[in-house]
Amino acid sequence: MAENASLNGCIDQIELDFVEREATPQLLMKLSIQLHLAGLSLSNTVSILEIFGVERARSTVHNWVHKADLQPDSGRSPDHVAVDETVIQLNDEQYWLYAAVDPETNELLHTKLETTTTKVLAHSFLAELSEKHDVEDAVFLVNGSHSLQDACHRHGYDFRYEKHGNRNAVERVFREIKRRTLCFSNCFSNAEAETADDWLGSFSFAWNQLI
Repeated sequence: MAENASLNGCIDQIELDFVEREATPQLLMKLSIQLHLAGLSLSNTVSILEIFGVERARSTVHNWVHKADLQPDSGRSPDHVAVDETVIQLNDEQYWLYAAVDPETNELLHTKLETTTTKVLAHSFLAELSEKHDVEDAVFLVNGSHSLQDACHRHGYDFRYEKHGNRNAVERVFREIKRRTLCFSNCFSNAEAETADDWLGSFSFAWNQLI
């Protein structure tokens, strides 16, 4: 029942203000968005629509997800924040994904996709995080990333090195994102990094609703 309640709550929070004409019932549009963000491929998602007698292209469902502009809620005040960076593959290029997770709730607080990793970019990532959430008094959990440690120091944040423990929260997120980005050739064929960045925001929204 709890999982069903989370799914229903997530669907209710999906806004379809971008819809100009209702060629598809909005409930089915919301269901398609949620199913895809929860891990269903675009092909399988359109197959679900066909059960309801609605035929739509995979690109149509992808556009619904993109235009819904879903983002995780802001205004959190976590006691701890696990931060990390990892490499993901997008088409033939490598990108650096920065992520911040509340290890007590497993909620994704912020993500950012960059073409490289530098101290300046790590500082910018934490600046964006602080604009969204109250992290002034949080303890940041950082692994061996010198750029993130330097960024925490420059922001004046309390941080400590932690390889496992509460940092497992961000590792779980990375594992799921990497599993899903294996489908990027399916979902984001010849797409710009900005499109993948938008998807990460939508993924964060769905992740926080379903954990």
